[in-house]
Amino acid sequence: SHSRISARRPVMSDGVTTRRDGHILEVTLDRGKVNAIDVPTSQALAAAFKQLHEDKDLRCAILTGGGEKIFSAGWDLKALNDGDMQLDNWWEVDEYGFGGFTGLTENWALNKPVIAAVNGLAIGGGFEMAMGCDLIIASSHVEFGLPEMPLGIVPDAGALQRLPRRIPHNIAMEMFLLGRRMTATEAAHYGLVNKVVPKEQLMDAAREWAASIAWSAPLAMQSVKEVQREIECVPLEKAFHKMRTDPMPTYRKMLKSEDAKEGVAAFVEKRNPNFKGE
Repeated sequence: SHSRISARRPVMSDGVTTRRDGHILEVTLDRGKVNAIDVPTSQALAAAFKQLHEDKDLRCAILTGGGEKIFSAGWDLKALNDGDMQLDNWWEVDEYGFGGFTGLTENWALNKPVIAAVNGLAIGGGFEMAMGCDLIIASSHVEFGLPEMPLGIVPDAGALQRLPRRIPHNIAMEMFLLGRRMTATEAAHYGLVNKVVPKEQLMDAAREWAASIAWSAPLAMQSVKEVQREIECVPLEKAFHKMRTDPMPTYRKMLKSEDAKEGVAAFVEKRNPNFKGE
């Protein structure tokens, strides 16, 4: 079993609560009735994922929303309407923090896995934030939706980019153009969601997966994300070549690591490995 540092007290900032439990960071978006995200909240989320990225003792994170009805309604449209956020070239004007909007939608540095524990409606930017995670567990009553089109805007913080790569193209177009909601069950049918559980089991399921990831060799876990990001949309033969020739520091470190020797030795010696991330 992996060594557990006792759970530390939650830290709150701009509608985001973080809590450490051993090697796992739990991040909760708990801002008002709909968990809408303005610039300060995005920065608070980004700060949490920066902590995950930089802290050698942290191995993975769980992201969830406060309450049971809404994971996140996405962009804070009131802040946008009040002029506190800008739409035109929004990615240049406001500093959303490490990893772009929500700290996950454009995070090309974070190699540690993040599990989304989707507790309620994931709408617009909230859905885009979930898609920025590596694994998605959803409560059975959850629905996903992209209601931007009737507002005269588009979901350009990840949905336009990611959704047609995750589910069939025409179904993605249906969600974009008709704004229809997709249930957790349908999302699981397409593989967009990994697992659907009753709402009272959501955090237990997420923590179980996080504990499994935290127990495993950290460099191997991180290599998966690093390599996947570098070879996405690259033809197969070229993907092999890229892995072998491109600078992929985590993957290279993993090949030479003590953890790799320890894992193999533990298997041969029929004992539990003790991974240190080195």
